[in-house]
Amino acid sequence: MHDHRKLGRELDLFGSDPLIGAGLPYWLPAGAAVRHALEQYVHDVERRAGYQHVHSPVLAKRELYELSGHWSHYRDDMFPPMSVGGEEFVLRPSLCPHHALIYKSRGRSYRELPLRLAELGGMYRSEASGVLGGLTRVRAIQLNDAHIFCDVDDAAAEAADALAMIRDAYAAMGIEPARVRLSLPGAGGKYAGAPPLWSRAAALLREALSLSGLSYEAEEGEAAFYGPKIDVQIVDSAGRESTLSTVQIDFHQPERFGLEYVGADGERHRPVMVHRSVIGSLERALAQLIEVHGGAFPPWLAPVQVVLVPIGEEQSVAARSVLSRCLDAGLRVEVAWADQGSVGARIHAAGPVPYVAVIGAREAGADAVALRLRDGRRLDPLPVGEVVGRIAERVSSRALDLW
Repeated sequence: MHDHRKLGRELDLFGSDPLIGAGLPYWLPAGAAVRHALEQYVHDVERRAGYQHVHSPVLAKRELYELSGHWSHYRDDMFPPMSVGGEEFVLRPSLCPHHALIYKSRGRSYRELPLRLAELGGMYRSEASGVLGGLTRVRAIQLNDAHIFCDVDDAAAEAADALAMIRDAYAAMGIEPARVRLSLPGAGGKYAGAPPLWSRAAALLREALSLSGLSYEAEEGEAAFYGPKIDVQIVDSAGRESTLSTVQIDFHQPERFGLEYVGADGERHRPVMVHRSVIGSLERALAQLIEVHGGAFPPWLAPVQVVLVPIGEEQSVAARSVLSRCLDAGLRVEVAWADQGSVGARIHAAGPVPYVAVIGAREAGADAVALRLRDGRRLDPLPVGEVVGRIAERVSSRALDLW
């Protein structure tokens, strides 16, 4: 595996600056392209799975986190309050309190459940400077988060569906989890809620794991303060393990927020809250992708998918035509023009781009390109339409193979 901190900078994916601060990386254009592709992916699969997308503020009054339990159980990892107009506001450490308030914004019926609310939103952790590193441990996090409000009888199935989404996402990204962990509470008073509800939540997660056919390791002391969770673990280039994706079942926050729905019997009932993140934070996801693929991302994730190389100035018109057709097909494409060096130098400068399309006099006259694939294959000249269509199909299907 590759060190994402070194390779990410070499490939101009992300950077940092002391004036912005430690643990606060910025995304350069190439990294932003990968991020946008991931955002589009999760938005699409969530929409197809019946999620509704929302947006919520990145800060709220301190009272919100007192209500949710974050202030008493998680305060050491939160940024200090900001005093504004005599009130204290806090950068959020998680999105779940906001989503609980969205659920509570009006009356709910059993006919609406399961209600799946998704958001790719920012959250902030006051991490100690000694643990910060690259994109894997940061202070500003963009999280692919969602909360499912459902009847307790549906909680295990909803958690299993989330695990299936995680499995499919990892297959599309070309990464393998190191292991699946069932994170349970340990000794001590850092956990909120009644023990019987914790036992019930853990039993539901075990049921979800059984439905998914996943082997797992139970580990005490790794639960969230409000409930047990399933953690999908990854390993970085230094052999360090971390969590990328999670599924959690929470009885605590629905009770704290007084969440209700009217059941088929006309009575008021309390929903269960299933927390889930399919690809985790965009920062940690990109770090893992860099290390696993060495910068040679699958075509759908590549910052630049196609580089056009016209042999000489005479092929500029043909190159502009191919450029336009690639853009119309939704591809990320660049042109290495003739004045940028020799053909060999321009092809070498393309780096780990999946497809390099060379356009000489013969290709320009036949509306064709000579394609070079990242894996070293060189294809005979093919019609531009066929090449663009084939690449677009590889990208839209999120295939890992090039051709």
